[in-house]
Amino acid sequence: MPKPSPRAVITTLGITQILAWGSSFYLPAVLAKPIAAETGWSLGWVVGGLSVGLLAAGLVAPKVGRTIDAKGGRPVLTASSILLGAGLGTLAFAHSLPVYMLAWLLMGVGMGTGLYDAAFATLGRLYGKQARSAITSLTLWGGFASTVCWPLSAYLVEHLGWRGACAVYAAIQVFVSLPLHVFVLPGIHTSTPEARSPKQTATDTAAPELTGDRRMRAFLLLATVLTLGAITASMIAVHLLTFLQARGLELGAAVALGAIVGPSQVGARVVEMAFGRHYHPIWTMVASVTLVASGVILLIIGFPILALALALYGAGNGIGSIAKGTLPLALFGPYGYASLMGKLAMPSLLAQALSPSVGAILIEWGGPDTALGFLAGIACLNIALACWLWLTVRDM
Repeated sequence: MPKPSPRAVITTLGITQILAWGSSFYLPAVLAKPIAAETGWSLGWVVGGLSVGLLAAGLVAPKVGRTIDAKGGRPVLTASSILLGAGLGTLAFAHSLPVYMLAWLLMGVGMGTGLYDAAFATLGRLYGKQARSAITSLTLWGGFASTVCWPLSAYLVEHLGWRGACAVYAAIQVFVSLPLHVFVLPGIHTSTPEARSPKQTATDTAAPELTGDRRMRAFLLLATVLTLGAITASMIAVHLLTFLQARGLELGAAVALGAIVGPSQVGARVVEMAFGRHYHPIWTMVASVTLVASGVILLIIGFPILALALALYGAGNGIGSIAKGTLPLALFGPYGYASLMGKLAMPSLLAQALSPSVGAILIEWGGPDTALGFLAGIACLNIALACWLWLTVRDM
């Protein structure tokens, strides 16, 4: 089978990433209230399905990384389409809460095998050190997941009900994403020399400067930065409207203002794509955590700079996704990159699963300002940790 061009691979992954994110992570944003209204289950239980899914994704992440290192990304991403399709199909016929949670368990394993971490690992396995531009391009596609799938989900719910929407998404996974993964993604036998020769890769393209304690310190710092970033992003994603309303906005105004985050993410990624090749990815990470911290602090200060706060936060969160994929590749080299991504993904996904509940407890206990103060502390700590990481690797 001829080796597809990188553009074909990125386009394929871009399409399947939009569909995977839209039919899993972004699904409850539109379907949660219709599900709760029809079934009588509490909204907390309905949204809790996503937390179950993220926990499952976090637990399988290390195994996913090792599998991509050993067999390439095609079988793993193929499995993700099947698992997401099976989970969505089960969700469509879930008439009891245990079956509903079982559906999210299946979808969670599908998320762990099919979202950014697995896609980044696949690109690293295929293209080695040249994967940075491919990862950056893929995040541009992923940035449109909610833009495409939220309106689609709303349309499907209106015309087919939430069960019909889940069934349609299940069919899309089986009849669109699955064939794309099977027939377009190359196997490891067609990947680059960096990916197919472990011994040569370890000698020629790994990062020999990071050895022993220094390598372990860099890994732990990076894992902590990514985990704290996941806590911030997850809590803000769920509770942003609450935070904005606490600043005195009506719900409609809060929703309109919150829409600034999406374009800011994509805009920052475009800038990174244009200029990122001129500097080390550590600077992308430092810029990301600084922008996020600035946005959260301005969010605490409140009106009239809420728009600037959301723009800065969105920009930082947008390039943070790029740094998540490119910085491990730059620091540790392409050999073992997929396994490394799996290890880094596990604590981040577990944190994402728990953060909305922690945020709800903080809001209930001390109000929105307490939760925002907690996030501001985490965001500022992340700046210090990212700078420590830079000091650890600065002479590379």
